[in-house]
Amino acid sequence: MQNPEKVSARHSTIDEWTEALAESTGSPGGGAASGVMLAIAYGLTSMVAGYTDLEGDLSRECDELRQRARRGRETALRLADQDASASESFGSAFRLEPGAQREDAIRDASVRAAQASAALGKQGTEVVSDLEWLARHGNPALVADVAVASGALRAAIAGARTNVSFDLGSLTSSGDGLSDVRDEHPVLWETVQELDVVLRRIDRLSAKIEGHVTAAG
Repeated sequence: MQNPEKVSARHSTIDEWTEALAESTGSPGGGAASGVMLAIAYGLTSMVAGYTDLEGDLSRECDELRQRARRGRETALRLADQDASASESFGSAFRLEPGAQREDAIRDASVRAAQASAALGKQGTEVVSDLEWLARHGNPALVADVAVASGALRAAIAGARTNVSFDLGSLTSSGDGLSDVRDEHPVLWETVQELDVVLRRIDRLSAKIEGHVTAAG
């Protein structure tokens, strides 16, 4: 297997990457796993779009959707590797000896990790509309794949949302209160609320898909 420090969501095999994930290194960790789940959601979105045969404006929209998904998959894997790098810095900061240097390192690493997770979560929000579109217009024979994509997307965004929240909470270790953290990092704070909204939207989509599947069954 590759050295865990050099494992990459973009360049390693699934076996190598998941073996590194299984190690107690934290890099890759849950944040990077969220990026891989997002890539899976994008991949399935592209696949379903490719199997969907439409005409006119709907055909053009489907082609554009597929191109977004193909680009998004590559971006998701890049963000997974960025998150793994941020997680490594985060872990290194906590291993420092107690003192001012450790507190500063934890603060910097926490902000970097939160930014990486926020970028991943925001990237995933664009997939929701495309999955909603496929639920309406996509090949009905692949509705189960849309459901799996929705599940993967939910896992990705839920992971990103939780990581941002945790990383912001870590900033209180140096004595700041949550209100101070919110004032210092309003964009990251708001991202948590925004991702909550997206998660509810995904849940509605998943329930709608399940309703169609149940009715068909």
